[in-house]
Amino acid sequence: MQKTITAGELKAKIDSGADFVLVDTLKTQSYEARHVPKAVSIPESPEFVEHFEKAVKAPKDSEIIVYCSSETCGAHKRAADALEQAGYTNVVRFSGGLAGWENAGYEFAQ
Repeated sequence: MQKTITAGELKAKIDSGADFVLVDTLKTQSYEARHVPKAVSIPESPEFVEHFEKAVKAPKDSEIIVYCSSETCGAHKRAADALEQAGYTNVVRFSGGLAGWENAGYEFAQ
């Protein structure tokens, strides 16, 4: 079972400068409109892992946090599953996504 992280825990990681990869799995247009600070845009797709590996070049044991729009959005779940199937061992889901970030009162990057 994949680990999950709350908005507060993610904000603390970002603020502390912790070493992790944060991936916005939504479409590029959504990312350009607003995203969680420090996130990279890699839209969920059948080629997600290939695009991730080309863009990020992270070791298989890197902490990778994925998110999408909200708890009901499935893109981050599919992306997390794909990463685990590709051998990544420290995949974490931020289930709250953009809605959870906003509800916690945190600012978006644009």
